Amino acid sequence: MIPDRADVAIVGAGTAGAAAAALCARRGLRVVCVDRRPLDAAGARWVNGVPAAAFDAAGIARPTGAECRGTGAPFHLVAGWGPQRLVLRDHGVWEVDMRLLVARLQDAAREAGAVLAGGVRATAAGGGALHTDRGTVRAAAIVDASGLAGARLLGQPAVRRTDLCAAAQAVFAVDDRAAAEDFFARHGVSPGDTLCFTGIHGGFSILNVRLAGGDLSVLTGSIPALGHPSGEHILRAFAAEHAWIGARRFGGARAIPLRRPYDRLAADGVAALGDAACQVFPAHASGIGAGLVAARMLADALADGRGVDTYAVRWQRTHGGLLAAYDVFRRLSQALTADELARLIEKGIMDPDLAAAGLAQRAPVPSPASLPGKLVGLLTEPVLAARMADALARMVAVRALYAAYPRRPADRPAWSRRVARVFGDRPDPV
Repeated sequence: MIPDRADVAIVGAGTAGAAAAALCARRGLRVVCVDRRPLDAAGARWVNGVPAAAFDAAGIARPTGAECRGTGAPFHLVAGWGPQRLVLRDHGVWEVDMRLLVARLQDAAREAGAVLAGGVRATAAGGGALHTDRGTVRAAAIVDASGLAGARLLGQPAVRRTDLCAAAQAVFAVDDRAAAEDFFARHGVSPGDTLCFTGIHGGFSILNVRLAGGDLSVLTGSIPALGHPSGEHILRAFAAEHAWIGARRFGGARAIPLRRPYDRLAADGVAALGDAACQVFPAHASGIGAGLVAARMLADALADGRGVDTYAVRWQRTHGGLLAAYDVFRRLSQALTADELARLIEKGIMDPDLAAAGLAQRAPVPSPASLPGKLVGLLTEPVLAARMADALARMVAVRALYAAYPRRPADRPAWSRRVARVFGDRPDPV
């Protein structure tokens, strides 16, 4: 049985949900956290890149030991299959085994007094109650951290298929170390560095490989609705092509939302968190860091007695604009060909500093010294320059809108319409 009363009831015990459970319980709140899957199957089951700074901002210790599989190794961003590339160093993105991170967060939640239960399906929420197939929990705050295809307790609209990344990741054994090292050497990459082929199946697609120890880590992603093979298909094809790749040790595949955060993150005592809120960095479909930071903001708002709406306003004003701006950039980048990306790199328009900011999920800040060279490069590419100028104007506009996210719910429909006009979309229901 699950408790019938709590201060906070959370649906979803993956990264965002387990982090929220731990952080809320540490602040003295009574927490119940449920997941429709067994707890040891909740959340992502693969290796993911997470900005180390996100752990610091969330107040969660950085990964150590087996949970940490890399700490910011050089990242080779290759246009198509090459040779044009950028090499990103000191970017601060760590490779994290999500299975072990989720387990650590769940353990931390239990140690702080939270009650966690797997195999529990949420059916509805409202009126200060979470209804499940194992009973009803009455709680002052209810949190939907159940993911993209979860409970949808706020009735959010479905994400369009053209805004979904089909991602896959796997860790393989290496049967022939010499052949593996030869593959990386032919691409100018040392063992331990990350080699990322970008734009191989449409502008928003990657094949990301890293050789470390006796393992090969492979991450893939694309947008199948635009006519491209899925990340799982790209991954399997790459593994079949190279005889030196051995047995698959672990990994997984899932759809990841790429759109801007939902306009409504809270209503009537219910809050959305993580993928359920589309709190995902759209430029490369990573939501772990954003979900951790959002969990901290939610826990602080609830522990301070300010409620879920304060969390929603604070998060949209502080972080929503960055993600929304990168959604504008994502829509530009997914239309780029590999040749266009190569030209942007060749002419210095895209440089390591700008690319590293995107990888680390930070706002890009070009150095003053680089601006004359970028201007010269743009003048030689008038069509690309016009597309980039339009995207930049939209990015600036959307950041300003999110910084002024309305406190009064009555003002949010008008705000949502203004945001939708920037994107050329229909507004979300708020």
